[in-house]
Amino acid sequence: MTSRLQALTRLSGVAAALSLPHVDTDQIMPKQFLKGIDREGLSQGFLHDMRFDAAGQKRADFVLNQAPWTEAMFLITGPNFGCGSSREHAVWGMRQLGIRCVIGASFGGIFSDNCLRNGVLALVLPDTEVARLTRLAQDPLGCQMALDLPTQSVYSAGDGRTLRFELDPLHKNMLLHGLDAVGMSLLHAQDIRDFETQYLAAHPWVQPEQNHPTR
Repeated sequence: MTSRLQALTRLSGVAAALSLPHVDTDQIMPKQFLKGIDREGLSQGFLHDMRFDAAGQKRADFVLNQAPWTEAMFLITGPNFGCGSSREHAVWGMRQLGIRCVIGASFGGIFSDNCLRNGVLALVLPDTEVARLTRLAQDPLGCQMALDLPTQSVYSAGDGRTLRFELDPLHKNMLLHGLDAVGMSLLHAQDIRDFETQYLAAHPWVQPEQNHPTR
């Protein structure tokens, strides 16, 4: 059995722009939402202090609280988005809110890895392209975008342009087939078992670790 996520092949929908630099994972998912051991209710925590005021009311001036960006599937970010701590809850909450693709000039390394392991494309593009997509995303009449992962392209309806991008083949395969790191490893389960059998036959003095009673 492989560990599967929802595959990402094509995505079409609204893009929202959050061009603030260095938005860290403490802001993306504040600590009060880390108490549970499950993933329920984390959409409320995503960018909570930006989306809600002290009384828990939605901030009318925040982009994700405004139509059409309440339905965003793409998020165009400022540089170094997702820096800071390694909390995976940040990506879980983002996914629960409906965002499957984040686009920026740079991301926090662990955040980017967490995106991949949860079926989200963290796409790094040149500054000029991020700026162009940000301008389009800020226009309610031009914020529709479409991702085609097999052809590695992003289409922006606002200016009718198609952008090709580079992506590591392994990462592309994981997203296309809905596989996390465990799932990718399990695809080679028989090869792993065959190697273990052959290795132990060639090195009979090596034995798998056994559980020993406490002395």
